[in-house]
Amino acid sequence: MVALLPQAAQAQRMNPALWGNPEPRNVDPDAPVRKSALPAPGDMVDFEADQLVYDETARLVTAQGRVRVSRDGYALVADRVEYRRGAEGDAGEVVAIGNVSITDPAGNQAMGERITLSDSLKDGAIANMLLVLNDGGRLGARGATRNGGNYTLDHAAYSPCAVVNGDGCPQVPVWKIKAVKISYDETRHRISYRDASLEMFGVPVFYLPRLSHPDGDAPRAGGLLVPAIEIQRQLGIGISAPVHMAFGPDHDLTLTPWLYSATNPALAFQARRLLADGPIQVDGMVTVSRRFDLAPNGITEIDKGEQFRGYLGIKGRLQHSARWRSVFSIRLSSDDTFNRRYGLGFDDTLRSSYALERITNESWLSVSAWYFQGLRATDRAGESPLVLPLIDYDWRPDWQVAGGRIRLGANSQTIVRSSGQDMFRALGWARWDRSLLTGLGQRIAFTGLARGDVYDVRNSQLATFPDYAGRDGWRGRGMALAAVDVSWPFAGPALGGEQTITPRVQLVAAPKVRNLGFPNEDARAFELEDVSLFDLNRAPGLDRFESGSRLTYGAEYSLVRSGFQLMAELGQSVRLSGDGNEFSAGTGFRGQMSDVVGRIAMKLGGLVELTHRFRLDKDNLAVRRNEIDLTVGGRRTYVSAAYIRLNRNVTLEDLEDRQELRLAGRVAFARYWTLFGNGIIDLTTKADNPLATGNGFRGIRHRFGVEYEDECFRFGVGWRRDYVGDRDFRPGNAFQISIAFKTLGR
Repeated sequence: MVALLPQAAQAQRMNPALWGNPEPRNVDPDAPVRKSALPAPGDMVDFEADQLVYDETARLVTAQGRVRVSRDGYALVADRVEYRRGAEGDAGEVVAIGNVSITDPAGNQAMGERITLSDSLKDGAIANMLLVLNDGGRLGARGATRNGGNYTLDHAAYSPCAVVNGDGCPQVPVWKIKAVKISYDETRHRISYRDASLEMFGVPVFYLPRLSHPDGDAPRAGGLLVPAIEIQRQLGIGISAPVHMAFGPDHDLTLTPWLYSATNPALAFQARRLLADGPIQVDGMVTVSRRFDLAPNGITEIDKGEQFRGYLGIKGRLQHSARWRSVFSIRLSSDDTFNRRYGLGFDDTLRSSYALERITNESWLSVSAWYFQGLRATDRAGESPLVLPLIDYDWRPDWQVAGGRIRLGANSQTIVRSSGQDMFRALGWARWDRSLLTGLGQRIAFTGLARGDVYDVRNSQLATFPDYAGRDGWRGRGMALAAVDVSWPFAGPALGGEQTITPRVQLVAAPKVRNLGFPNEDARAFELEDVSLFDLNRAPGLDRFESGSRLTYGAEYSLVRSGFQLMAELGQSVRLSGDGNEFSAGTGFRGQMSDVVGRIAMKLGGLVELTHRFRLDKDNLAVRRNEIDLTVGGRRTYVSAAYIRLNRNVTLEDLEDRQELRLAGRVAFARYWTLFGNGIIDLTTKADNPLATGNGFRGIRHRFGVEYEDECFRFGVGWRRDYVGDRDFRPGNAFQISIAFKTLGR
């Protein structure tokens, strides 16, 4: 619990909105606050006052003017304190009058106009009391008693909402709970109500015969949470009734039953456990409902009847020792459309993984497994890969060889499918790096790399994409390269700031490497970009290796001044040997000359941030990749746009050209209100991609909403529209209403 400053405390007491007692108070709001440490339990009574009068006959001690009394960790502050000593063997009585506050050893503070206490300062009665809780909540009552840390309040009210506005004027709290009797148990951190009613803006809206909730200091507490309301086309009206169960300080469970008007009920759940090694969280949802699928022609719907459907997600990170840890994430769904139908996500592929890692100052070892569940209508379960195991090892010994550093590594991967290509890969590599700085400021980096691979391929005729298939049987290959990379920064003042121009040249020499006949499982998403232009192997993954010698050149520019930053990169490469046939046409790699790639980034204070990535055709400078990200605004009010256009003429099915626009925005207004929205628009035309189903402007999904949030209450209304359906996930509208009473049913 926390103490209020005198002016704020006086405003709380004078405001009738909390518990309806408008009696005036004689308090100087500008009086300074004096602070003193509380005595430890067992200390003598500490007494302080401006005036002290002792009536021996009446056994009465009267203290007036800035009175402070401390005993056994309890502190009493008041304008006037009367202490009447009891008879022999009887306890005395303390009466405090005027601007009274009593603070216990835990820091809890109760305030009132008149308090009658035992001489231990622990028990007593308080008139016109205000109790301030640690989480910002306040309990007010016309009368209250305290007995051993338990408060009983009569005709009381509870609210964490402000009862004064920013100008210090009284206002009605957004919500409060009024009750005939309120009990507050400091030991159990529990607030209980009898014959209570919930009021919104002073208007009763809900009667609560009995109610109980934890205070802000409760370490773990269970109970009912605030319901949510959703309206969806395929589910109807849905209402949730979440229940939170705290089994201890390290594990809990939340069950959320959902009742729908158009389909069967569902049960969502979340379980969390903090083990000695780290946290684990389990999420999921289950139901029995009707499911529809598509016939082999991709058009006719097939009614599968009512089936068990659900989703399971498990994630965790366990630190077994200083060097060993496990990281895992499991995501499984009973069918392709369950997650989208029930609003759990729009991923088209679920990835599950487990990794056991060993990390030292010199090495990193990872043994992992991966499973992929495709959720698109064209995905076939038998073609989804199971990677077991995937082993990576990277060792960086503290060895000096010819002035450089050595790195050694290995990789092994096994991929199996029930109806598709299987593969085993094992490889080892060694790398040498040396970097030096010349007297003229050039940075020169030398690199040498040697690698050997062994592959075993089975059922290559079942590969989903023949271009990525290998050849059955065992085969191996060896590869090596040497590279020198030179960059030379020039820096100096310009335009009121500092600019840097850094030309860069890289020469890579490598023999021709065999790629045909080897499967391509992890290097499919290859495309020349600014971030990969100077990579030694510009193909992602390990199944493809860029062979031949090449010269890469480019430049970086930066301008930094107060409140402004500008950065730009531009580069291209030329093949000195080899033809780049390991890469598909349209990726920017193939042929003697590569496409030109670049990036421009600008920041204007904290208001504007712009990033533009592009790739220009080497022959006619046509824009093959155009990617723009723009954000304008701050944390509470902003608008952002992301545009991408791929015009690569790639013939591979999983690298089709597309054009897409993403918009998002948030506007804060009237202090507590916020408007927000986002949307995805497919701009792909038949000219971009002959297989496109849109007309150049097709909505994918949009969402709009309005939210109110102050210090004690949050209310939101959201609208989402999906334009693309999939089997029993229908396009249409979805609405959501969320309410949160802070400190109550969180």
